[in-house]
Amino acid sequence: MAMGKRHLHCSSSNADSILSKTNGVPGFPPKKTNFSCIEMNGKEVFRFAVRCVPQSIEKALEEAGLPASSIDWLLLHQANQRIIDAAANRLSIPSEKVISNLANYGNTSAASIPLALDEAVRGGKVKTGDIIAASGFGAGLTWGSAIVKWG
Repeated sequence: MAMGKRHLHCSSSNADSILSKTNGVPGFPPKKTNFSCIEMNGKEVFRFAVRCVPQSIEKALEEAGLPASSIDWLLLHQANQRIIDAAANRLSIPSEKVISNLANYGNTSAASIPLALDEAVRGGKVKTGDIIAASGFGAGLTWGSAIVKWG
């Protein structure tokens, strides 16, 4: 089991064996797989997110050749407001530069960043030329970040 996988995952009764026998490509028609509920160690996921998300954004900024002060908007996976606040604090980004719609919709999983971005654009917050630092994380404790110049 990958290092972080034990902290956030969904087990399956036979998906691993199906995929390993087919070189990672499921057969057709797909065989029925029994998945369990999502299992999460919230304390460890929080620790992971507040450590890795800021590091990932800092690395993306470095690769883009931009200082942290160039960020107009911080857009994170909308998993938990405490995670968003802690990551923003570690990056020294004030709350008025953080896009969050978590209070309105809750955690919408993989849709959270695009939904929050769409809402911020339609609401007139994000404008052409703005620099957005976006970062997501999820199951298996995977993560990724991007620095985007809007428009």
